[in-house]
Amino acid sequence: MSNQINREQIQSDLREYCSRFDSQNKAAKTLKGVSAATVSQVLNNNWELIRESMWRTIQAQIGKSGKEWSAVETTNYKVIYSCLTDAQVHSNVLAVVGDAGTGKTYTSKLYAEDNSNTYLLCCNEFWNRKMFMAELLTAMGRDYSGLTVAEMMNEVVLTLKKTDRPLIIMDEADKLSDQVLYFFITLYNMLEDCCGLVLQATDHLEKRINRGLKLNKKGYKEIYSRIGRRFIELPGINSQDVISVAVKNGIEDKTELQDIVEECDWDLRRVKRKIHAIKQRA
Repeated sequence: MSNQINREQIQSDLREYCSRFDSQNKAAKTLKGVSAATVSQVLNNNWELIRESMWRTIQAQIGKSGKEWSAVETTNYKVIYSCLTDAQVHSNVLAVVGDAGTGKTYTSKLYAEDNSNTYLLCCNEFWNRKMFMAELLTAMGRDYSGLTVAEMMNEVVLTLKKTDRPLIIMDEADKLSDQVLYFFITLYNMLEDCCGLVLQATDHLEKRINRGLKLNKKGYKEIYSRIGRRFIELPGINSQDVISVAVKNGIEDKTELQDIVEECDWDLRRVKRKIHAIKQRA
């Protein structure tokens, strides 16, 4: 029964998702494998011809997993949310670094759900320049078919200059190759004071930039200058954060809470797995 699709909930979530964009069609363009017609059918209760796989495709892309998990404002959450807000409101450029599993991606997703004109890119090491631009334009709800890389960049810049307080979040930016990371410089140069830019990664990005500075590698001085010559280091997860997350998600037994704290290795993904394991045993 737990695998059944809750169509009403997905419809409600999709309606909320579309409200973040200027139009329903623009929202549809951000969903891979989902046409504008399908989005319209879902929202207008024309469900007869919509397959279950399509419902799952939509659910997977609109920021709702369908599984119950309650967010907690951990120490890192507050720092990340504050940085993203500052970058968006004041068109600032920031670099935030922290250990894996400390809530960077999760918090950014929640922020993007709560704030319009926020474009979250979950970077991958296999991206080339065209794939990077395609992902950004998709997040913005823009059509890029038939465009060259230069034309795609021009479309991004023109669109963002007409957008109210846009924010680009490049999550796991340390995975990007140098050629793609240089686009960060281009975006800054063309959108200075018009768009917020945030790089998020583990401390590998900081070490990589510092190493590039010592070797005088192309572009690294420019990147370092544009982030204000500073990396914002997250404080990390503490025991109170872990307990708060566990309690908010249904764990009340003091012994179980202590076990989670002792075995989590200060990784929220590990915390989530421990909570799941305890609930399964129960």
